[in-house]
Amino acid sequence: MLSRSNRRLLAVLAAVLASALGIAACGGSSKESKEGSSGTPAAATEATTSASATQSSESKPTLIVYSAQGYSPNGVKVFSEETGIPAKLVENSTGPLFARIQAEKAAPQWGLFWVDGQEPFASLDEQGMLKKDLEVPKLTSLGENLVPEDRSFVPTGITLACAVVYNSKEVSSPPTTWQQLTESKYAGKIGMNNPAVSGPTYPCVVGVMQYLKSEAKGKEFFEALKKNGLKISETNGNTLHLLETGQISIGLIQSSAEIGAAEKVKGLKVAYLPDETILPSNIGVDGKAPAAVQEEAQKFIDWVLSPAGQHQMKIGDPEGDSLFWPVAANTKPRPQLPELSSITTQQVNPYEWGKKEGSINKWFTANIVE
Repeated sequence: MLSRSNRRLLAVLAAVLASALGIAACGGSSKESKEGSSGTPAAATEATTSASATQSSESKPTLIVYSAQGYSPNGVKVFSEETGIPAKLVENSTGPLFARIQAEKAAPQWGLFWVDGQEPFASLDEQGMLKKDLEVPKLTSLGENLVPEDRSFVPTGITLACAVVYNSKEVSSPPTTWQQLTESKYAGKIGMNNPAVSGPTYPCVVGVMQYLKSEAKGKEFFEALKKNGLKISETNGNTLHLLETGQISIGLIQSSAEIGAAEKVKGLKVAYLPDETILPSNIGVDGKAPAAVQEEAQKFIDWVLSPAGQHQMKIGDPEGDSLFWPVAANTKPRPQLPELSSITTQQVNPYEWGKKEGSINKWFTANIVE
């Protein structure tokens, strides 16, 4: 039997031990300590771009940027450094990022979406997933034409969905019409990307359908290409690899990737077919994001279309996505690009074709890829 004094001593020791354990628990890996101040999961904050020394993720929420743009690492990093806004970049191809946003619909993990092609944004807008009435900085007249009426997304630059890049050692005279691509002399020599994976390729596919005046005639065109030995890859890099290794002689991919490849690889040249489809890069903002995150996203849009942001876009991926035609006012493209006015172009209605993206990609996968 313990004496009263001993029992009192044990009680004091127990209280001290409980207090120590409580302190350890507060400093451990609790759910709260794994999340930022805005409730952002640890996976979204562990690789945040470093902000200025006077700012931290506790004072401002982290802006999560989903992007497929080659210049986005530069852009996100410098934006964060110049504004003090913590930002985290999640990179992938457009298709997987769009699918991820759809999967997160009930609990979005993104704040800003930055990819090529307007069709995914039109689809998100019609689902009520984008913030409307964004503030749009001063743009060129073409840039203004690319802004939807509800201002739910903003263009940041222009490329072409699928021009022709060819090996001039094997193709002395490149095709001058889309229909010529189905000729027997190009059998087994043409490659392109899968639109279900490569964001720029879906606008290419529907651009051809619009050029040929109907979805049915467009499908007939791609079926003819397949019968003629069309080779399908997932992304620009994969198709360019086939071209550079002699497995194909012609690639139908995004103009920026083509121009960059022609700069690097001797013998590769770029040609433009009639009514090339304009492919804008765009930014949209999560309509369910907290007001503070939406404000940060608006600041990102303003910065990207400012001289500082345009500079980072132009130097961030000099042999790829940086080869774009600007829509920001008073901004010039890199010198490798021809005058856009020298190329005949068309625009496709993203709201019309955005509704069909799932079904057309499913058809393309079943009938052209497989």
